[in-house]
Amino acid sequence: MIESYLIPQANVLIEEEIKHSRFISLLFHCSNQQQMKLALTDIKNQYPGASHYCYAFVAGSPENTVDMGASDDGEPSGSAGKPMLACLQGANIGELGVIVVRYFGGTKLGVGGLVRAYTSGIKQGLTQMQTRIKHIRYPASIVCHYAQLTDIEYLIDQHDGIVIDKVFTDKVEIQFELAKSYHQAFNQALATQTQGQLQVKFTV
Repeated sequence: MIESYLIPQANVLIEEEIKHSRFISLLFHCSNQQQMKLALTDIKNQYPGASHYCYAFVAGSPENTVDMGASDDGEPSGSAGKPMLACLQGANIGELGVIVVRYFGGTKLGVGGLVRAYTSGIKQGLTQMQTRIKHIRYPASIVCHYAQLTDIEYLIDQHDGIVIDKVFTDKVEIQFELAKSYHQAFNQALATQTQGQLQVKFTV
């Protein structure tokens, strides 16, 4: 199973004029469908009155075939959304979304012309895109004394982990997520810091 993949670090905007129509392609980080909906609302506010707002997204890893989607937004079927999605899937970048805004200029492009127009900005944008590596994190937990809490939280942060929850009783149970690639280093650091008193429980 894939343990890490590239995701976008910054937005990319490409603007082109193709046969009098204006095409504005925005590529951005998109980790779920809700993010795409919010981005679409923002884009419609930024670029009001456009003829079409077509989009595509791959919300998980590049290999994910479930959490993704596309829309032609009124263009002929298969002329915008699907080709746009195919571009994203071929980029080997996860959590990636794109919206292409079209202001119609009066000249019809035909299905082939639309496919080229809607993917042109994406292809250019992908060559300019800055990315970073995302490590897939897995659940873990640890029980510590109150006095140790700050140090343990610091240790989790140092190993790119995320604290999900803390349960306070006579001790503190910290539930967190950590990438597999950091498990060994975290165990070693924990053993050093607590003189081997504490044990971390990984569920994977």
